[in-house]
Amino acid sequence: MMFQPEKIIVADDHPLFRQALLAALDVKFNKTQWLEAQTIEQLEQQLSNNTDSDLVLLDLNIPGAHGFNTLIHVRNHFPQIPVVMISAHEDNDTIRKAMEYGAAGFVPKSTPVDTIIYAIQQILAGEVWVPESFSQASKGDGESNIAERVASLTQQQYRILMMFAQGLLNKQIAYDLNVSEATIKAHATAIFRKLNVRNRTQAVIAIAPLNVAEPNINH
Repeated sequence: MMFQPEKIIVADDHPLFRQALLAALDVKFNKTQWLEAQTIEQLEQQLSNNTDSDLVLLDLNIPGAHGFNTLIHVRNHFPQIPVVMISAHEDNDTIRKAMEYGAAGFVPKSTPVDTIIYAIQQILAGEVWVPESFSQASKGDGESNIAERVASLTQQQYRILMMFAQGLLNKQIAYDLNVSEATIKAHATAIFRKLNVRNRTQAVIAIAPLNVAEPNINH
Protein backbone atom coordinates (compact mmCIF):
# COMPACT_ATOMS: atom_id res chain seq x y z
CA MET A 1 0.00 0.00 0.00
CA MET A 2 1.35 3.40 -1.00
CA PHE A 3 2.25 5.82 1.79
CA GLN A 4 0.00 8.89 1.69
CA PRO A 5 1.91 11.97 2.88
CA GLU A 6 -0.05 14.41 5.02
CA LYS A 7 1.71 17.60 3.97
CA ILE A 8 3.92 18.54 1.03
CA ILE A 9 5.29 22.04 0.45
CA VAL A 10 5.67 23.10 -3.19
CA ALA A 11 8.05 26.06 -3.58
CA ASP A 12 8.04 27.36 -7.16
CA ASP A 13 7.43 30.86 -8.49
CA HIS A 14 5.93 29.79 -11.82
CA PRO A 15 2.13 29.62 -11.23
CA LEU A 16 1.38 27.56 -14.34
CA PHE A 17 4.00 24.92 -13.57
CA ARG A 18 3.07 24.85 -9.88
CA GLN A 19 -0.64 24.46 -10.53
CA ALA A 20 -0.09 21.83 -13.25
CA LEU A 21 2.21 19.87 -10.92
CA LEU A 22 -0.24 20.08 -8.04
CA ALA A 23 -3.16 18.99 -10.23
CA ALA A 24 -1.19 15.99 -11.50
CA LEU A 25 0.10 14.93 -8.08
CA ASP A 26 -3.21 15.42 -6.31
CA VAL A 27 -4.72 12.62 -8.37
CA LYS A 28 -2.27 10.16 -6.81
CA PHE A 29 -1.80 11.81 -3.42
CA ASN A 30 -5.44 12.73 -2.88
CA LYS A 31 -5.23 12.85 0.92
CA THR A 32 -2.27 15.22 0.96
CA GLN A 33 -2.46 18.84 2.10
CA TRP A 34 -0.54 20.94 -0.43
CA LEU A 35 1.21 24.05 0.87
CA GLU A 36 2.51 26.58 -1.65
CA ALA A 37 5.34 29.12 -1.64
CA GLN A 38 6.39 31.49 -4.42
CA THR A 39 9.35 33.09 -2.63
CA ILE A 40 12.01 32.14 -0.08
CA GLU A 41 10.18 34.21 2.54
CA GLN A 42 6.98 32.25 1.97
CA LEU A 43 8.93 28.99 2.06
CA GLU A 44 10.49 29.90 5.41
CA GLN A 45 7.05 30.74 6.78
CA GLN A 46 5.56 27.47 5.56
CA LEU A 47 8.47 25.49 7.02
CA SER A 48 8.27 27.26 10.38
CA ASN A 49 4.51 26.74 10.60
CA ASN A 50 4.56 23.16 9.31
CA THR A 51 7.57 21.41 10.78
CA ASP A 52 5.67 18.11 10.42
CA SER A 53 5.70 18.35 6.60
CA ASP A 54 6.61 15.12 4.82
CA LEU A 55 8.41 16.69 1.88
CA VAL A 56 9.50 19.93 0.19
CA LEU A 57 9.53 20.24 -3.58
CA LEU A 58 11.93 23.14 -4.15
CA ASP A 59 12.51 24.95 -7.43
CA LEU A 60 16.24 25.63 -7.72
CA ASN A 61 15.64 29.09 -9.17
CA ILE A 62 12.88 30.33 -6.86
CA PRO A 63 13.43 34.09 -6.25
CA GLY A 64 15.93 34.73 -3.48
CA ALA A 65 17.28 31.18 -3.45
CA HIS A 66 20.74 32.07 -4.80
CA GLY A 67 21.47 28.62 -6.11
CA PHE A 68 22.05 25.94 -3.50
CA ASN A 69 22.14 28.28 -0.50
CA THR A 70 18.47 27.72 0.33
CA LEU A 71 18.77 23.94 0.02
CA ILE A 72 21.72 24.01 2.43
CA HIS A 73 19.84 26.29 4.82
CA VAL A 74 16.66 24.18 4.82
CA ARG A 75 18.57 20.93 5.33
CA ASN A 76 20.40 22.46 8.31
CA HIS A 77 17.39 24.00 10.05
CA PHE A 78 14.72 21.44 9.10
CA PRO A 79 16.73 18.20 8.80
CA GLN A 80 13.63 16.08 9.41
CA ILE A 81 12.01 17.23 6.12
CA PRO A 82 13.37 15.72 2.88
CA VAL A 83 13.92 18.22 0.06
CA VAL A 84 13.46 17.34 -3.60
CA MET A 85 14.96 19.78 -6.09
CA ILE A 86 12.73 20.57 -9.07
CA SER A 87 14.65 22.33 -11.83
CA ALA A 88 14.89 23.22 -15.50
CA HIS A 89 18.58 22.30 -15.16
CA GLU A 90 19.40 18.71 -16.07
CA ASP A 91 23.20 18.76 -16.23
CA ASN A 92 25.31 16.37 -14.17
CA ASP A 93 27.12 19.09 -12.24
CA THR A 94 23.91 20.71 -10.98
CA ILE A 95 22.40 17.36 -9.98
CA ARG A 96 25.63 16.31 -8.27
CA LYS A 97 25.82 19.50 -6.22
CA ALA A 98 22.17 19.25 -5.19
CA MET A 99 22.62 15.70 -3.94
CA GLU A 100 25.88 16.46 -2.13
CA TYR A 101 24.30 19.48 -0.43
CA GLY A 102 21.57 17.30 1.02
CA ALA A 103 18.74 16.89 -1.47
CA ALA A 104 16.81 13.64 -1.23
CA GLY A 105 16.14 13.73 -4.94
CA PHE A 106 16.49 15.77 -8.11
CA VAL A 107 13.65 15.95 -10.64
CA PRO A 108 14.14 17.88 -13.91
CA LYS A 109 11.05 19.83 -14.96
CA SER A 110 11.00 17.86 -18.21
CA THR A 111 10.33 14.64 -16.26
CA PRO A 112 7.01 12.89 -17.14
CA VAL A 113 4.34 13.12 -14.43
CA ASP A 114 4.30 9.35 -13.83
CA THR A 115 8.05 9.42 -13.20
CA ILE A 116 7.72 12.40 -10.81
CA ILE A 117 5.10 10.45 -8.85
CA TYR A 118 7.38 7.40 -8.74
CA ALA A 119 10.31 9.58 -7.60
CA ILE A 120 8.25 11.08 -4.77
CA GLN A 121 7.07 7.61 -3.70
CA GLN A 122 10.66 6.39 -3.59
CA ILE A 123 11.83 9.40 -1.55
CA LEU A 124 8.92 9.11 0.90
CA ALA A 125 9.96 5.47 1.35
CA GLY A 126 13.42 6.63 2.39
CA GLU A 127 15.18 6.16 -0.93
CA VAL A 128 17.13 8.69 -2.99
CA TRP A 129 16.05 9.45 -6.57
CA VAL A 130 17.98 11.02 -9.46
CA PRO A 131 17.47 10.81 -13.25
CA GLU A 132 18.79 7.65 -14.91
CA SER A 133 21.11 9.80 -17.03
CA PHE A 134 22.95 11.11 -13.95
CA SER A 135 26.55 9.99 -13.37
CA GLN A 136 28.29 10.78 -10.07
CA ALA A 137 31.50 12.79 -9.76
CA SER A 138 33.33 14.27 -6.80
CA LYS A 139 33.13 17.91 -5.68
CA GLY A 140 35.95 20.23 -4.76
CA ASP A 141 36.95 20.92 -1.16
CA GLY A 142 36.15 24.61 -1.61
CA GLU A 143 32.51 23.91 -2.40
CA SER A 144 32.17 21.62 0.60
CA ASN A 145 33.78 24.16 2.91
CA ILE A 146 31.53 27.10 1.96
CA ALA A 147 28.45 24.88 2.15
CA GLU A 148 29.34 23.98 5.73
CA ARG A 149 29.85 27.64 6.57
CA VAL A 150 26.49 28.65 5.09
CA ALA A 151 24.83 25.82 7.02
CA SER A 152 26.22 27.27 10.27
CA LEU A 153 24.29 30.53 9.85
CA THR A 154 21.16 31.15 11.91
CA GLN A 155 17.92 31.77 10.04
CA GLN A 156 18.20 35.53 10.56
CA GLN A 157 21.85 35.57 9.50
CA TYR A 158 20.99 33.57 6.39
CA ARG A 159 18.15 35.95 5.55
CA ILE A 160 20.49 38.93 5.86
CA LEU A 161 23.17 37.23 3.76
CA MET A 162 20.62 36.69 0.97
CA MET A 163 19.70 40.39 1.20
CA PHE A 164 23.40 41.27 0.90
CA ALA A 165 23.45 39.16 -2.26
CA GLN A 166 20.53 41.21 -3.59
CA GLY A 167 22.57 44.37 -3.06
CA LEU A 168 20.39 45.85 -0.31
CA LEU A 169 21.95 48.41 2.05
CA ASN A 170 21.98 47.95 5.83
CA LYS A 171 19.33 50.68 6.14
CA GLN A 172 17.01 48.88 3.71
CA ILE A 173 17.56 45.53 5.41
CA ALA A 174 16.89 47.03 8.84
CA TYR A 175 13.64 48.53 7.56
CA ASP A 176 12.51 45.29 5.88
CA LEU A 177 13.27 43.19 8.98
CA ASN A 178 11.98 45.85 11.40
CA VAL A 179 15.21 46.04 13.41
CA SER A 180 17.89 48.70 13.96
CA GLU A 181 20.88 49.24 11.69
CA ALA A 182 23.08 48.41 14.69
CA THR A 183 21.42 44.99 14.84
CA ILE A 184 22.11 44.42 11.14
CA LYS A 185 25.76 45.41 11.63
CA ALA A 186 26.05 42.98 14.54
CA HIS A 187 24.58 40.18 12.40
CA ALA A 188 26.90 41.15 9.55
CA THR A 189 29.93 40.82 11.81
CA ALA A 190 28.80 37.33 12.83
CA ILE A 191 28.13 36.38 9.20
CA PHE A 192 31.57 37.55 8.08
CA ARG A 193 33.21 35.60 10.91
CA LYS A 194 31.36 32.39 10.05
CA LEU A 195 32.11 32.74 6.34
CA ASN A 196 35.72 33.74 7.08
CA VAL A 197 35.47 36.98 5.10
CA ARG A 198 35.96 40.66 5.93
CA ASN A 199 33.04 42.41 4.27
CA ARG A 200 29.77 41.92 2.40
CA THR A 201 31.44 41.94 -1.01
CA GLN A 202 33.69 39.06 0.01
CA ALA A 203 30.66 37.30 1.53
CA VAL A 204 28.73 37.47 -1.76
CA ILE A 205 31.81 36.28 -3.67
CA ALA A 206 32.29 33.42 -1.18
CA ILE A 207 28.84 31.97 -1.85
CA ALA A 208 29.15 32.38 -5.64
CA PRO A 209 30.18 28.70 -6.15
CA LEU A 210 26.77 27.74 -4.75
CA ASN A 211 24.93 29.76 -7.41
CA VAL A 212 23.55 28.29 -10.62
CA ALA A 213 23.34 30.03 -13.98
CA GLU A 214 19.90 30.46 -15.50
CA PRO A 215 19.15 27.66 -17.98
CA ASN A 216 18.94 28.84 -21.56
CA ILE A 217 15.33 27.77 -22.06
CA ASN A 218 11.88 29.18 -21.41
CA HIS A 219 9.93 27.60 -18.60
